[in-house]
This record gives sequence, structure tokens and C-alpha cells, in this order.
Amino acid sequence: MPGSWPLTGTTATHRPPRDPSRIASGGRCVREHPNYASGWHTASQLALRLNNPAAALAAIDKALALEPGNTDGLLQRALCVGKLGDTAALAPLVAELAARDLSTAYQHSTLGMLYTQLERREDAVACYERAAALEPDRAKHYYNIAALQRSLGDIEQAEANFDKAIELDPADWEAIKVRSELRRQTADDNHVGALEAMLDEGIADPRGEAHVCYALAKELEDLGEAERSFGYLKRGADKRRGLMRYDVQRDIDTMVAIEETFTAERLAASNVGSENNEAIFIVGMPRTGTTLVERILGSHSEVYSAGELGNFATVLMQQLRAKVADPSTPRDELVRLSASIDFAALGDAYIESTRPFTGKTPRFIDKLPLNFLYVGLIHLALPNAKIISVRRHPLDTCYAVYKQLFVDAYPFSYDLEELARYYAAYDRLMRHWSNVLPDAVYTIEYETLVDDFEPEVRRLLEHCGLDYEEACLRFHENKSASTTASTVQVRQPVYRSSVGKWREYREQLAPLVAALEDAGIALDE
Repeated sequence: MPGSWPLTGTTATHRPPRDPSRIASGGRCVREHPNYASGWHTASQLALRLNNPAAALAAIDKALALEPGNTDGLLQRALCVGKLGDTAALAPLVAELAARDLSTAYQHSTLGMLYTQLERREDAVACYERAAALEPDRAKHYYNIAALQRSLGDIEQAEANFDKAIELDPADWEAIKVRSELRRQTADDNHVGALEAMLDEGIADPRGEAHVCYALAKELEDLGEAERSFGYLKRGADKRRGLMRYDVQRDIDTMVAIEETFTAERLAASNVGSENNEAIFIVGMPRTGTTLVERILGSHSEVYSAGELGNFATVLMQQLRAKVADPSTPRDELVRLSASIDFAALGDAYIESTRPFTGKTPRFIDKLPLNFLYVGLIHLALPNAKIISVRRHPLDTCYAVYKQLFVDAYPFSYDLEELARYYAAYDRLMRHWSNVLPDAVYTIEYETLVDDFEPEVRRLLEHCGLDYEEACLRFHENKSASTTASTVQVRQPVYRSSVGKWREYREQLAPLVAALEDAGIALDE
């Protein structure tokens, strides 16, 4: 988002369908032939690819006015509405499409993507399976099925479909990486030989090389070969970092600006926010146990897990645009401006933006880790919301972040020195929030949670104003979908094997240790 200060990204969980029949530009066509529906349809597709969903919607509505019964036109309209984030309007469109006699793989695949947006993943799987039946040689259909099965916890079937996708498209690098993450690899059942052969043969696509290196690092770690694992991990991380334009100092400067802007005096003097009390924010660095805490709370009958929402930052930027229209406004200026907006309006707009998924239970969870940047604003906008900060040993945190290929998120994670600098800035900001808002943030330590599980769960529920429910201890039996990097782990009971994992790589992580110590981060073992 131009001019924004959220430091987040997204990772696709499916392959967007493309209609091969519509690849030509429609701009000239609609100017010369305004009554040509296909031209308006193509113009809509082009506008959507250019991330202009409002223009795309206007164009497809012209096409549908000319051909009201066109199924592909209605599918395109649903894609536009979905891109605009209007899930309330999307649901009836999807229902109408589902009632139609769809005949092409494109139509079924598109409907599957729309069902996914509505979080109706079982229906989405069925759509992608119908698309695969019509186009059995298209790898993307099997990838989409596998990605959804993974999120639903159907790991065995997910692996089979990733295998099929890779068989059809040996260069499906994302499928190769995710397949390695599905389960613990064993000496008798792994892909190490095949993956190393790919690297030996040479991979022209640098992103593909990075994916294969991360897959190898994961599988070799499973096999207990720490030195070989880290060698491939560093190779993959270096390759990924080389493809990026990123300056960690900009993110650090933003966090400093946040700290300087949201002082104790500013927070105490600000106007009253929304009275809504539904939201539970879970914040922290990625890979610290935020998903585990989400699954524990989300197993409660009064809580809905909404996932990693970018809504708060989006609504914040909408309010800031009312103050400054220039998309090149520096981040620090946006931070300062954010301290003088209407906080009640921000809180109400955020809650409304989560509908219609939320509101059916008394509470809901927003588990976007990097919402730690907005703790002050969240408290001002939603003073009755709960904010849960999840902490983990700095070295376990940084190693877990470093070994995860996030694709489009967390650009600080691919270089150990940059990772240390970002972590130090995060740690400083969290300590600032604790100082200026001592009662607003509830901190839970990952190591304490896994060592003293039931008492910690009871304390967490009590803090959130929730009655104790046994289901929270059996979070691994929760059948709801999970789309985070921890989707496989949260299907298992709580375990300690990740505590102190960094020690297996003490030598390789020496630069990280030194950088954290130089930044004043306590590393007591």
C-alpha cells in the first residue's frame, strides 16, 4: 500500500484461475464498440489485474447489462466484489453461481476461489476437484486442492495432491516446499535425493532455487543433519534476500517514530474510543506461538478465530487518507498523523470491516502478529479489546523466523544481522507498550505455556473474561481451518521439542547471537 506503514505481506493459498479465452486488451474495443459485452468483460479483467477493482466492477456491470445471463460475467463480477472485500455482497453472488450448471474447469476453479474467500473451504475443495476432473493434466487444480486440504488438517490427502501437482509440473517450486513441511520426514520416506538432484542439475529461476533449498533444509533438519540443513537454509535465504529491495533501517525508524509519538501523556489525553469489546488481538513476532494461542482461545465456544486480518491497518490508512492524499507521505509523518484521528470511528470501522464473519460469537480473534505496531492505536480505538502478546526466547524466535520462507512477508527474515536489528527494535517497542500501557497488554511466554499448560490456559481465559472450557486444552482436536505456517503443528497436542532448538545450530547462529548481544538483548539460557 503506497505510503502506508504496515510491515506485512500476504501469501497466496491457491492459484487464481485465468480464462484463456480473454487475453487481449479491451480498452480500444469498448471505446469503438460500447455495446460489445465481451469487450467490457475484457476491460474488467484488465482493470482487476491492475488492482483497480472499482473500475473492474463498473466495466463488468456494463457487460452484464448487455448480456444479463452470462455466467462468466457473473463470475467476473463476483471476483470484483470479492477484491473490494464486500463479503456481504459476495455471498449471494456465490449462491447464484452455485445454482447454475457450470461446465468449464475455469468456472469451477473460479467458484472454488470465491468459496475460499467466504471461508467455505470444503465447498471450495469440491469445486477444485470438479475442475481437476475436467482438466486432469492441469497441475494448478491439484495444488489448490492440496492447499485447502492442508489448511483443513487432511495432511495425507494434501501430500498426495501435492505429489500429483509436482508430477504434472516439476517446476512447481511452492508445491515442493510446502510438501516438505507437511510432516516429519524419515530416513525411509523423504525427498532429499530428488531435491539435491534438482539443485545439481541447476534451477534457472532463483525463486525456485530458494524454495528447493528451504525444502531441503527442513527435510535434513527432520533427519538430524544439522550442518547440511543449515547450509541449504543459508543458501536459500541468501538467494531470497538477493531478489529483494529492502532497508531494515526504514522499519526500525518507523518503530522509533511510533514510540516517540505514542507517549504515556498522549495515550492518557486522547479521546474515548469505541465501546465494542469483541476483539482479541494476538501480537508478537512470527513463529513465537501466536497460532498456538489462537487455537487455544479459538476452541472456546464463545470465540471465533478470524485469522490474520490486515483490517486494522487498512481501516487506519483509510482514515489517514482523509487527512493526507499524497501517497508518498513519509511513514514517520503518517505515524504522527495517526495520533490525531477519530479513535472511536477507527474502532467502529475496524469492527464493521470484519463482518459478516465476526459478530456471531461474543468474541473474535485477530491474529496478525505485526499488529504489535498498533498496540497504542488499538488501545485508543478499542479500549475494551484484549491484546495478547506472545513472547519466546529471542534465539528460538529468530531461528524459527529465519528458517521459514514467507514468500511475500517479513522481508527482514532472510539475513541474520537484519533479523537481529529488527528483533531488537520489536523488543524495544514492546517494552515501551508495557511501560506506557501496563494494564493493556497481557504477555504470555511460549516456554511457560508449554511447560505449565493447563494453569497457563486457565489464566489466559480468565484474562479474556472467558469461562474455562475443557476444549481449550484439546485445541489440537479443533477441526477449523488454519492457514498459517503452523497449520500442521496445531493439529498436534502441545509439545516441547521446539524449545531450545537454536542450540543445535549454535555455531551457525553465532553472527545472530553477537548482533543480539550488541543490541542489548538478554540471551540467558
